[in-house]
Amino acid sequence: MKIQNIILVFSLLFLFACSNEYDYLEQVPKVSTEKNIYQKGVATWYGPGFDGRRTSSGEPYDMYAFTAAHLTMPLQTIIRVKNTKNDRVVILRVNDRGPVNQSLILDLSKIAANNLDIPRKGSGSIEIEILGEANINPLKKMFDVYRNLGNEEISR
Repeated sequence: MKIQNIILVFSLLFLFACSNEYDYLEQVPKVSTEKNIYQKGVATWYGPGFDGRRTSSGEPYDMYAFTAAHLTMPLQTIIRVKNTKNDRVVILRVNDRGPVNQSLILDLSKIAANNLDIPRKGSGSIEIEILGEANINPLKKMFDVYRNLGNEEISR
């Protein structure tokens, strides 16, 4: 009797696997040859006055890290930013909220702005392409935030 039940279970599994009811190939996303441009607009950069201050992600702002601030994009999103005037490109991680000025779409770190050749003009026309999400160890992030709280807050 047990062998019959085992055969029955395997037969049902085999029939289910061979059925056309679920066409898994249609669920695979099509690969596009065009870039996935998320947003176009004007970016600016922020530097020395903010260096070391805590960002929205909890980490200290480092003007020499390839990071950016965006108003709505999820934190830790990896983006490709292209200067549309000279075609220079950088890969950045969104770790902060901004810009404050609603006519801008992105605040760049100083090093990112340098690589895009934006600092001399103060702002530049850009395109943003979303590449994915950074693989940040949640424990490391938690310890970094805890470490940055300051000794007086930790001792409470």
